[in-house]
Amino acid sequence: MKYHPIDPKLFVRSREKFMAKMKPKSLAIFNSNDIYPISADSTMPFQQHRDIFYLSGADQEETILLLFPDALNKEQREILFVRETNDHIAVWEGEKLSKEQATGVSGIQNVQWLSDFDKVFFDLMTEADTVYFNTNEHYRQSVETQTREDRFIRRCKEKFPAHSWAKSNPILQEIRGVKEKQEIDLMQRACDITEKGFRRVLKFTEPGVWEYEIEAEFLHEFIRNRSRGFAYTPIIASGNNANVLHYVVNNQQCKTGDLILLDVGAEYANYSSDMTRTIPVNGKFTKRQREVYEAVLRVKNEATKMLVPGTMWAEYHKEVGKIMTSELLGLGLLSKADVQNENKNWPAYKKYFMHGTSHHIGLDTHDYGPIKTPMKANMVFTVEPGIYIPDEGFGIRLEDDVVIQEKGEPVNLMKNIPIEAEEIEDIMRS
Repeated sequence: MKYHPIDPKLFVRSREKFMAKMKPKSLAIFNSNDIYPISADSTMPFQQHRDIFYLSGADQEETILLLFPDALNKEQREILFVRETNDHIAVWEGEKLSKEQATGVSGIQNVQWLSDFDKVFFDLMTEADTVYFNTNEHYRQSVETQTREDRFIRRCKEKFPAHSWAKSNPILQEIRGVKEKQEIDLMQRACDITEKGFRRVLKFTEPGVWEYEIEAEFLHEFIRNRSRGFAYTPIIASGNNANVLHYVVNNQQCKTGDLILLDVGAEYANYSSDMTRTIPVNGKFTKRQREVYEAVLRVKNEATKMLVPGTMWAEYHKEVGKIMTSELLGLGLLSKADVQNENKNWPAYKKYFMHGTSHHIGLDTHDYGPIKTPMKANMVFTVEPGIYIPDEGFGIRLEDDVVIQEKGEPVNLMKNIPIEAEEIEDIMRS
């Protein structure tokens, strides 16, 4: 992996938190992701399933984690199964984790070859009453492809029909939502790499460049700083392209007088960053662009202050909507009549700000974390209001990643990334 080694104490702690919430006489299984085919002998680059990484640090395909806190043999309470390497694999793919290396990465003492999984699993199932399956229940998920987890669940139910089944996801949603200090440090590293990319782009951008050229500048800077690349598909949206929320083709030329909405973030050690900045192609905001920009920035700053322990997700978004409504009135985009006659299920401000303000971020860009219970310290959220005006040919969104504190305002992991309009203009002119 490109990233520096991670202290395995992080993964030891994650397993402790998960196992503390398991039912008596239960075991849990976590599988690596598949390597997905493209066509012929081509495949997608491997990315580890975030749950098994969170619990083990194992960043390798064909890996299985078994947790069984009530196993009669103490040595079988944590087992990591990894693919056995050989000379052929070493030549064609590079060496895989040895048992000793897997222990060093994960902190798990009992590491076995994957070929022994069925035998060990059958033995432990004779002691267990319940099996925790790792289903994907994220509120944004829309997966259609059958996964390695799906295949395991089907086989397990067929082979062990007398066992009870439970879901890992509710536990993971709870514990992954609150970050350890080590995790926040890794996310800070991802944000710092994003900063390097953004500063590079500020120096590079000028009228006539193409959106994909800007994308390439980010990618160059990310990879040279030990990132695998983008944490998610980047949005480099100039002019009216910014009014397409998930614009990702990045194939248009940037023209003087236009703005560019940059929604990009580096990953580091599988942890995400998520930044949005909006900059002028020619290095200077027009008066109107600056007015809208400052309005979005004020909403972002006010929204950030609300992210404190005890805040409820739904109420937070309502309050941000009120602030945005006030700004849109000031910009002349809404009238008092628009607000008075609005549909309460789709408030007037939604015409110009139609998406949510925040989401959990961590190992996934839209990370696990509860959204129906009060916010807690060490949860990490994006804050990303925007105003989109197709009739005026531009859209503006600003986004930072912040960590909720026990007391006071959140800590902004992107505090060093330029966001004030004047600073952006100064850097672009220099």
